[in-house]
Amino acid sequence: MLMSEMVQRGVQQFADRTAIRFGDEALTFAEAHRWCNRIANALIATGHAPTGARIALLLNNGLFSIPLDFACAAARLTRVPLNARLSAREHAQMITGAGAQVLVYGPDLGDRAADLAALLPGLALLCLGEDSRAANLLALAESADATGVDRIVEAKDVVLALYTSGTTGSLKAACHTQRSWAAVATNILGNLVEVRPGEMMLHAASLIHASGTMVLPYWVRGGIAGVLPNFVPEDYCAAVERWRPAAVNLVPTMIGMLLDLPGIAARDFGSIDTIVYGASPMPRATLRRGLDLWGPRFTQYYGQSEAPLCISVLTKSDHEGPDADRRLLSCGRVSLDCEIKLISEDGERVAPGEPGEILVRAPFAMIGYHDAAALNAETITPDGWIHSRDIGQIDADGYLYLVDRTSDMIVSGGYNVYPREVEDVLMSHPSVREAVVVGLPDDKWGEVVTAFVAVREGMQAEPGELMDFARAQLAGYKVPKDVRFIAEVPKSAVGKLLRRAVRDPFWAGRERKL
Repeated sequence: MLMSEMVQRGVQQFADRTAIRFGDEALTFAEAHRWCNRIANALIATGHAPTGARIALLLNNGLFSIPLDFACAAARLTRVPLNARLSAREHAQMITGAGAQVLVYGPDLGDRAADLAALLPGLALLCLGEDSRAANLLALAESADATGVDRIVEAKDVVLALYTSGTTGSLKAACHTQRSWAAVATNILGNLVEVRPGEMMLHAASLIHASGTMVLPYWVRGGIAGVLPNFVPEDYCAAVERWRPAAVNLVPTMIGMLLDLPGIAARDFGSIDTIVYGASPMPRATLRRGLDLWGPRFTQYYGQSEAPLCISVLTKSDHEGPDADRRLLSCGRVSLDCEIKLISEDGERVAPGEPGEILVRAPFAMIGYHDAAALNAETITPDGWIHSRDIGQIDADGYLYLVDRTSDMIVSGGYNVYPREVEDVLMSHPSVREAVVVGLPDDKWGEVVTAFVAVREGMQAEPGELMDFARAQLAGYKVPKDVRFIAEVPKSAVGKLLRRAVRDPFWAGRERKL
């Protein structure tokens, strides 16, 4: 089964049912599919979209987010989503690295698109709506053929190149094919959610992240994607009460924000049967509050951009009953369509109950990183195992626990931050001699980016000054939330930064180190 075959199957079975809601607008399956075909043909007609081309997408959630994604696959194009929260420098780096020659952007992001066009001569712009600086892709699509696309998709077509700083820190794009993306949908349906025709999943997180993996499973089962432009707790509650979704997908930070909303206990969440969460560790205190308020509706996934979505799942029933407190520290049992093994530093399997690096092998895994042969050789073994760089251990009942990372990556509010990138920016400040960046524990965000800085002799700097300096060059979520000054940055005998020496004392006594 291929991604585009799943799209077609959904249309055949549920043509006149509602597929997408956004604000006061809606599209049926048939309408969404016609837009898919029109957009695909309009892209092809521009001359910027030969088979296999990579198309950069700079969009916030909208009515046409899903038809555009389907259109790229139907036209045998690779979509390269860009997180709107990133800086222009980061966007330019991604577009260049992917080899994208065209950028499709939303009207609300027109200024950034113009900046990128100035930075990258030759970059063609298409706007998904009205903007005087580029052709309107939707207007072009209005007159395009809605009945089909004159390209025959293949299983090996790369439909998605998803950038992640991941666990290595350097920007890289995990590539998924028609076949592997269909396997992602099958993985979700087989392990995480049960979908009945007409049931809605509500999306407030960006559809370029985990929420986007939920679209195809719901589509092929006749479910509805209820799409919000962003996450605002009050607006989210209003949408739940208005649209009556059966399922929601949230990162732990969002759940905490909902629980802190005044009057949340009086809000009507009665339609919700399933609260899916993941992308970052869930503080047990937050989860307990959620269980006390909403009951055992929670289900957790553990996955990575390289192997979305469910490497393991903590089911609703795992959240209650005997030993629930212990299980809530885990990320569940391994999914039915996934293999994992834990290995030691020398590459051997660890003894039962011992910690080791998690390796994953599954049909929903990426085929590799774009244009990164050396990194692929380091990450993927010849027999198909992917190094997660997470340290885990499995208990006697088969529950997987994440206990640490082999990398220094920080996960804050569901977003990955690699310390080296932040350190390089701070080190470019004239007053900074050395800097080390670590993630410190935080009940709301999981981890917060924190910088420890040594200033040059005879010079001074203020925390706010350094945070503003970083903010001008980095995405907001990468900017340190705190800057602390130290005399010297700890180093090894050979001069290597010892981030652990700074980080570990703050995690002492915690149940896990991430």
